[in-house]
Amino acid sequence: FLFFNVTAQQKKYWQQQVNNEVNVSLDDQHHMLDADITMEYFNNSPDTLSYIWIHVWPNAYKNDKTAFSEQLLTNGRTDFYFAEDEDRGYINQLKFTVDQKPAEMEDHPQHQDIIKLILPQPLYPGSHISIHTPFHVKLPKYFSRSGHTGQSYQITQWFPKPAVYDANGWHAMPYLDQGEFYSEFGNYTVNISVPQNYVVAATGKQISSSVNNGIKTLVYQQNKVHDFAWFADKDFEVLHDTIQLSDHVVDAYAYYHKKNADQWKNGMLFIKRAITTKSEWLGNYPFETVSVVEKDGDDNGGMEYPTITLLSPGNSDKELDFVINHEIGHNWFYGILASNERQYPWMDEGMNSYYDKRYQHLFYDTAYKFLKSKNNFISSRIPDDFENASLEHLFRTKQDQPINTVSEKFNNINYNLVAYSKTAQWLASIEQKTGTIIFDSLMRQYYSAWKFRHPQPDDFKNMLIQSPSLTDGKFFDALHSKGAIEPSVTKKLKAAFLFNLKETDKYNYISFFPVFGYNKYDKLMAGIGVHNYSLPATAFRFFIIPMYSTGAKQLNGTARISYTFYPGNNGSRLMTFVAASRFSMSTFTDSTGKKNYLSYSKLVPGIRYTFAKPALSTRQIYIQLKTYQVKE
Repeated sequence: FLFFNVTAQQKKYWQQQVNNEVNVSLDDQHHMLDADITMEYFNNSPDTLSYIWIHVWPNAYKNDKTAFSEQLLTNGRTDFYFAEDEDRGYINQLKFTVDQKPAEMEDHPQHQDIIKLILPQPLYPGSHISIHTPFHVKLPKYFSRSGHTGQSYQITQWFPKPAVYDANGWHAMPYLDQGEFYSEFGNYTVNISVPQNYVVAATGKQISSSVNNGIKTLVYQQNKVHDFAWFADKDFEVLHDTIQLSDHVVDAYAYYHKKNADQWKNGMLFIKRAITTKSEWLGNYPFETVSVVEKDGDDNGGMEYPTITLLSPGNSDKELDFVINHEIGHNWFYGILASNERQYPWMDEGMNSYYDKRYQHLFYDTAYKFLKSKNNFISSRIPDDFENASLEHLFRTKQDQPINTVSEKFNNINYNLVAYSKTAQWLASIEQKTGTIIFDSLMRQYYSAWKFRHPQPDDFKNMLIQSPSLTDGKFFDALHSKGAIEPSVTKKLKAAFLFNLKETDKYNYISFFPVFGYNKYDKLMAGIGVHNYSLPATAFRFFIIPMYSTGAKQLNGTARISYTFYPGNNGSRLMTFVAASRFSMSTFTDSTGKKNYLSYSKLVPGIRYTFAKPALSTRQIYIQLKTYQVKE
């Protein structure tokens, strides 16, 4: 529909290339890998290199002094910190040569999972070298992406890998659980040897298989990818089918455990839909294979790698569909458009989440309604998009962070809501400005211009500002600001039974519910509770619970009213409140023989100021003044 000339923006662009040939064997008795790697490193930069930073990320699991361990503690996880030594992992036996000459290594001054490879001779622009080393990996128990669960293996981030060198310099980074990857493109040939009874799933296409003395060796190849992952399990069942795109056929595979076979009855359908929808919206899936692998264990979610993704089984068809679609979508936003995910998580997770929303709207607002959860009292009151409701709560309470925050500076809640959902809202607002046809045309051009490259935020911006409705570039300001993408609208009041969290963008709910109580003097009490607690939280909040006492024959109850101000822009709160209650506390009989009930009442006015805190801090500091006025 539209065509824009982007050649001028790409004239000075360059990127390195690293081709890899790896031989690896699995020791499933000791959970170890023995391997060697040969890397052909092409210096396409205008600079002469004297060293190369190398990621040795299995060392992230070496002890509790790594950036990975520290981040888990910051996010409230202690399982790795208290892990036994045998459950941790490492990489060793590295002995580098460069063009067959011994090369020295230097430790990174801060991180155990990064080393500096000193080149014996300078690597000039336009030249390439051959780097070789053996290596040995002790696989950790599964804590984050890589490791093993018993004898089920998830082999990811497992080999020495050069950090990216681009126009902004070196990007040597430690492994993190929250915060993903940035790697150089290249061509891979990987020879995997495992005991014969294992089924293997891996990046790329299997080109050969052989068995010798009970050891099976599989050879996989894949060009134009920046990572390689593989998975081995003795209990995998395999589904296979093909997907016809306009220019080639894709072999699709699903690897799952027999015990979960019922959950995968529509698995291949979901894989096909994920590939065909993104191929239509962005551009054809370029690889010959796509694989989805079920992880052994009960943790939720998934993790993507080029041509292959690992995920946990869903609780329903709908949940499995969503996870498959999201993880396969990362082949475009991460696999092909290989932005720096650690620096700009929104370019990966956020863009992919925007297309998740389109996918959900396409298949769950129209067709495939049979996959929706059965309507019941609870589900009818839960938001269709709980993430957006939670995100609105962050906006209201000014606890959100800007979209353009780097991965490790996000707190866990903001990483999941802002980097993903707010970015999706932002892109939807751009689509609304341009219209869907023009927006899709721009995104297809972005994909075509930057596939198999490392686009930066400005590259994305320069593509979009060629639309007449986006030429001023102001839409990009939202990346650096806090708060909602669209201004809030006036809401109507609406009654609800118990509670309602649906359509809170349209309604402020006044909820009611029956209440019963009992004490020695009031006996049975019955009444009605009324409140306006909802998500997102409103500034004015109340609950009132009047109850009629069958013993004292009077109205008792409890109530609380508060109003919260949010001064500043970093989550500080000033709340004023008053709470009150009244009940019977004793009885006496007077001289006329009349039984009298003595009452107890309490009034508690107060004010509380909660200080703003750094995003990654778990400490909360507040000052509170309140007074108890008790009458008996």
